[in-house]
Amino acid sequence: MDPTKLLQMVWTMILRRLLRMGVDKGIELAAGKGKPAAQMTKAERKAAKSARQAVKRARQAAAITRRLR
Repeated sequence: MDPTKLLQMVWTMILRRLLRMGVDKGIELAAGKGKPAAQMTKAERKAAKSARQAVKRARQAAAITRRLR
């Protein structure tokens, strides 16, 4: 295998992982994890929990669609 192609494959894998980590962190912040639970009201905690559950379902759906491709 060509060393340039191998290097490109490794670089692509690293970038994908970094991008995935960044997206996950952004989703967690948007779902309310950016604020400690002690500082949240009951309504905020409930909304954050439902948002996390929705994100979990979305990630599962994305994983299933990737498998089907």
